[in-house]
Amino acid sequence: MRVITGSARGARLKTPKGAAVTRPTADRVKESLFNILGSMVQGRKVLDIFAGTGNLGIEALSRGAESAVFVDKATEKLIRENLTITHLSDKAMVRSGDVFTEMTRLAQGQADFSLIFCDPPYHKGLWEQALQQIDQSQGLMAENGILVIEHGADEGEFPALGRLVQVMNRRYGHTTQLSFFQWKSYVESEEEEP
Repeated sequence: MRVITGSARGARLKTPKGAAVTRPTADRVKESLFNILGSMVQGRKVLDIFAGTGNLGIEALSRGAESAVFVDKATEKLIRENLTITHLSDKAMVRSGDVFTEMTRLAQGQADFSLIFCDPPYHKGLWEQALQQIDQSQGLMAENGILVIEHGADEGEFPALGRLVQVMNRRYGHTTQLSFFQWKSYVESEEEEP
């Protein structure tokens, strides 16, 4: 697994021994994701939850994101090693607690992340729980924020949402899809502008 482009282009990221710990985003899915985001990554504050190897947040930093917070209970050391390899440690913070507890703490601190990646193991109800928590939170996602959820191609049932709205969905074969969300109020205000 390599960083595709930017300041850390070509850097090979470490992956854990044994696939049970993480399930890294496939290179073609990652490339498609960052092609969709394009220059919107630059200058953003990133939150990478269920971060695994740190693959998505590191790619964002390499492409000009301002900073990133990585949250994963099991892979803190691995993420730190990958940040060292890519020379991006000075722009990053790694938290090893429970994702949902850490999101609550970050929201209380008015973190206002403008790009959030959520890539948990599929079929465990984790992305649905994270989506609902972000929808109900104050201070976690910025007004112009983008939430990207990677989930199974057969996982299409979204929980009821009050403030977030799905703005895009992309499917990748029979295994993966990416769903993009933004605040309903932000999308509506953008549509009103001439």
